[in-house]
Amino acid sequence: MARIAGADIPDDKKVEISLTYIYGIGLTSAKQILEITQISPDTRVRDLAEHEVARLRETIEAEYVIEGDLRREIAMNIKRLMDIGSYRGLRHRRGLPIRGQRSRTNSRTRKGPRRTIGRKTKK
Repeated sequence: MARIAGADIPDDKKVEISLTYIYGIGLTSAKQILEITQISPDTRVRDLAEHEVARLRETIEAEYVIEGDLRREIAMNIKRLMDIGSYRGLRHRRGLPIRGQRSRTNSRTRKGPRRTIGRKTKK
């Protein structure tokens, strides 16, 4: 496995797909990176030469915010929303959907399993 930006990318997949294993890089940005570095998207990671891997690593570190830095930035943005008391921040704090979805019947992913109110068993 090649190691780029602190993440292991699989050897047996094409470079285009393998780059998406790095947090913060999707298919579109993977294609852009390969275009900049002039590497064919069809080559497998195991077939890359060491200088090509180094070129990929340099390009990614120079032009993209990825992995730990990106996670930290996102967490700080959420914390800022919560601190200033915005509507989105309150929704984050309460663990409810942020972007206006219906929450009366749906949103089980955010709210967790149903909590029963009262008794379930008979006396």
